[in-house]
Amino acid sequence: MMQNARLLVVEDEADLLKNLYRGLTEGGFVVSRAASAESAEKAIAEQSFDVIVLDLRLPGRSGIDLLCQLRAAGNATPVLVLTARSSLDYRVIGLDSGADDYLIKPFAFAELTARLRALIRRGVNPPQSILRVADLEFDTVRRRAARRGLEIGLSPKEAILLELLMRNAGQPVTRDMIAEVVWGSGYNDFTNLIEVFVNRLRQKLNDGSGDSLIITIRGVGYSMRVM
Repeated sequence: MMQNARLLVVEDEADLLKNLYRGLTEGGFVVSRAASAESAEKAIAEQSFDVIVLDLRLPGRSGIDLLCQLRAAGNATPVLVLTARSSLDYRVIGLDSGADDYLIKPFAFAELTARLRALIRRGVNPPQSILRVADLEFDTVRRRAARRGLEIGLSPKEAILLELLMRNAGQPVTRDMIAEVVWGSGYNDFTNLIEVFVNRLRQKLNDGSGDSLIITIRGVGYSMRVM
């Protein structure tokens, strides 16, 4: 179903652009490349794409400038922002500027392709800013969670972990994926950080019923329960 989906990857790091091109092409995508906002704009004018993978930090005009221009012109092509800028402010700016999804470098390639497939399935429908699983809601823009109307206080990393689990509700999320998405290159595999954060998140989501929304998949990782 995803074969021959057309992607435009806008990235100025030559090695990363090369690796993305090779990996995505091998995955069955038809990939065009651009190393600047100007070259991306030209490519978009010449053909349509199913998804645009966009780095924010580009030489000359920024990725945000390009994104704002596309949305102002009525171009609704799904955009996945791929960037090393991991702060909440940049994430909010990217989403408020019209991005459909946001992935922080370094990233798990499997997660990138999964997110691209989700965007292609979604097509040009408006991005889903509110995630819902059972009676739990998460606002991906304001980074706020609530269960049965009661707000749940989350740290920035807990919010990232919760979003990852909710976006993959009913599916296994591996420890490696959690490590790369939440901690990136700063994660030490010899610590119990993942267990600590998952247990802390479990406690915060607990509504007193005894049924945890987060289940452990032995030897694999975790999953968000779909009730």
